[in-house]
Amino acid sequence: MEDEPLKKLREEIDEIDRSLLELLNKRAEIALKIGEIKRAKGLLFYDPVREKNIINNLVKINTGPFPDETIKVLFREILSATLALQEAQKVIYLGPEGTFTHLAAIKYFGSFVQLEPLDNIKSIFEAVEKGLSKFGVVPIENSNEGTVTFTLDMFMQYEVKISGEIIIPISHHLLSLTGEKEKIRKIYSHPHAKAQCREWLNKNLPNIPLYDISSTAEAAKQASLDEEVAAIASEFAANLYGLKFVAKHIEDYKHNYTRFFILSRHFPGKTGSDKTSIMFSLQDKPGALYNALKPFKDTGINLTKIESRPAKMRKWEYIFFVDFIGHIEDEKVKQTLSEIEKYCIQLVHLGSYPIFE
Repeated sequence: MEDEPLKKLREEIDEIDRSLLELLNKRAEIALKIGEIKRAKGLLFYDPVREKNIINNLVKINTGPFPDETIKVLFREILSATLALQEAQKVIYLGPEGTFTHLAAIKYFGSFVQLEPLDNIKSIFEAVEKGLSKFGVVPIENSNEGTVTFTLDMFMQYEVKISGEIIIPISHHLLSLTGEKEKIRKIYSHPHAKAQCREWLNKNLPNIPLYDISSTAEAAKQASLDEEVAAIASEFAANLYGLKFVAKHIEDYKHNYTRFFILSRHFPGKTGSDKTSIMFSLQDKPGALYNALKPFKDTGINLTKIESRPAKMRKWEYIFFVDFIGHIEDEKVKQTLSEIEKYCIQLVHLGSYPIFE
């Protein structure tokens, strides 16, 4: 016979679950009405500012025992499912399935979007520019390996906006079909992943040949086809391809993060906690870069990143990419960019978007 106090508590849980279900469906009905209004007025269905405000407000009033991160994940999934009711959202990302970019797309948009992998960054920019997908997800920089320069170069070719960012921790694992170290005869992975695990590999598997492959996900796929092949890949890829752990967390530096851009043809309004990205080219004369950056100091705007890339149109001409705190709608930002533009051959606003928190 079931313990009486336990039975009573379970009955309370069942009643709460019924209430939750009723409230979730009621919320969905209201969201569908909002969707009808957006459709009639030609408004965008996905509103990252509104989503951020909803989650931040819930975190502020959260008293536990659920930690704040759990609340964020739970409600991001609720918002993702609700948005899917209003309109199917297609999101493209740098594939194949199981890449860290795939994981970033899920963490940003939730599990209820239509995710489609593309095999190169250029195709993602092109598809977003042409409106074939409303959103694209691409890597922009890693805390250990630096900037993904190809992503920066694409901003010179395509008219797309940055509508968001997400930063995820990167953990690498050695994976295989059997999980047995003794059976490994070759190791596949992306060059960046291998570089981030070099010390561990030299110490633990010095005589096993390493092979470059297009992505950590493709490495995991190859490992799933041959028990003598191991892959350096993520836990996400391990689950996707049915692999076992040979060793966990083999990265040489534990504080390893990758930042991803969310691409769109639009960027969101102000949240009060925003970042802006621009690119500009300068006249080739002494002090040009100093003159272009000094207005940031004068107005107290914090630069978070600056990177230069060859313009590839004329020799020795460079394009500068800058991220800074603030939104294009801020008066101080408008004034600063107006001053900077005096020294630029060209200045392009790439997007203003909520800071990832």
